Amino acid sequence: MADSLPTMSFGEHLEVLRRMLWRLALVLAVLMGAVFFLKEPVFQLLLAPKEYDFVTFRIIERLLQACGSSFAFEPYHVSLINTELSGQFMAHLSTSFYLAILLASPYLLLEIFAFIMPALYDNEKHYAARVGVLMYVLFALGVLMNYFVLFPISFRFLGTYQVSEAITNTITLDSYISTFSMLTFMMGLVFQLPLVSWFLGKVGLLTASLMRKYRRHALVAIMFIAAVITPPDLFTLFLVTVPLYMLYEISIWVVPN
Repeated sequence: MADSLPTMSFGEHLEVLRRMLWRLALVLAVLMGAVFFLKEPVFQLLLAPKEYDFVTFRIIERLLQACGSSFAFEPYHVSLINTELSGQFMAHLSTSFYLAILLASPYLLLEIFAFIMPALYDNEKHYAARVGVLMYVLFALGVLMNYFVLFPISFRFLGTYQVSEAITNTITLDSYISTFSMLTFMMGLVFQLPLVSWFLGKVGLLTASLMRKYRRHALVAIMFIAAVITPPDLFTLFLVTVPLYMLYEISIWVVPN
């Protein structure tokens, strides 16, 4: 452990923590302000997955056409509406806050590791750095998975689904933003499954053989988790269950036997 650690009093540790929290608050405020003033490009990015010609759909069309198919997605348009006087302004504020947290997350990890590093042994520092990088990479993969796959396909299915042609779908802005934000953070969290499994394996609470034995039970548990974190429809449930189960299989490879 670092030699300087025993010389710091409890009050000095609190002072270090206070300064770290102030730095985090400042970085978060600056990023939130920047995102707030970049309203046009930010909302173009956020609203892009609702369009019928979103990049994911174009890629799917090109891949199928390269295989000789003439498949093309049907054009559609789903309007977003605002039903509250302050709705758009509050959506702008909340979106700026969520994106600021997302953008500040690498700096947040650096600050946390800088705070706890003096209390770790050299071998623990090595593991902590690797875990921190892996944690952020997995979270970023979850965010990208939601933006390019889960949310656009879910929105296309739910936003265009009709029980009757007499009923037109108009989605509220609050519903769109809240669903998008919830799915983004939840997918970022559930993509930590391999890392959590590795940690449980390191402390002796989980083995690869045990995970192989309870594959079916794990699939049921994954489906339950997917049902909790996704909108209430079977299509989205399937879209979340598949990558989560793939992560479970990957976890078997990283957990000791």
